[in-house]
Amino acid sequence: MTNKPWDQRLAAIVVRPLAATPVHPNHLTALSLVLGLGAAILFAQGDPRAADWAALLFMVAVFGDHTDGELARLTAKTSRFGHYFDYLAGSANYTMLFIGIGFGLSGGALGSWAFVLGLAAGLSNPIIVTLRLTMEIKRGPATIRHPSFAGFEIEDFIYLIGPITWAGGLKVFFLAYGLGTLGYLLWTVALFLRGPGGSRG
Repeated sequence: MTNKPWDQRLAAIVVRPLAATPVHPNHLTALSLVLGLGAAILFAQGDPRAADWAALLFMVAVFGDHTDGELARLTAKTSRFGHYFDYLAGSANYTMLFIGIGFGLSGGALGSWAFVLGLAAGLSNPIIVTLRLTMEIKRGPATIRHPSFAGFEIEDFIYLIGPITWAGGLKVFFLAYGLGTLGYLLWTVALFLRGPGGSRG
């Protein structure tokens, strides 16, 4: 489909050789989760060089989070479990990311506030995912579709974690994305509280 985001189109190409192998979409989801955990552990070290590798690892984890769905569609192995597992793995990756960065930056100028923001932004993700899943079930997938433009979605901003971290701007990225996540939580809650068609109830 030509209206797919660029990373999903690339993911569809990457997984094509896996279609004839025993690799299952859930294996790719689990791999993304492992990569996300590795990135969080590296970020938590508070070392700039470790953070550089962590940023790369997390970018791969985010991209990998798209490969499972593409492989599932390609091999007709879609399932309700896989759909929910994908949601939970993605949420866990973001939760670990924020907590890891917050812990790593707490020894710097932000002090303990870094960990507080990391914890708050990180724990926002399970709430956001729960609300979005509920809306998807009750109101349909179209109600939670992210806005997109020219093949990019809002969530694709996360790929900037690499270039910004490598340029020495991890703290700025963390503050902007962390506060943005809290704002996104409030927006999701407001959307959830509205009934279909914008009415409350």
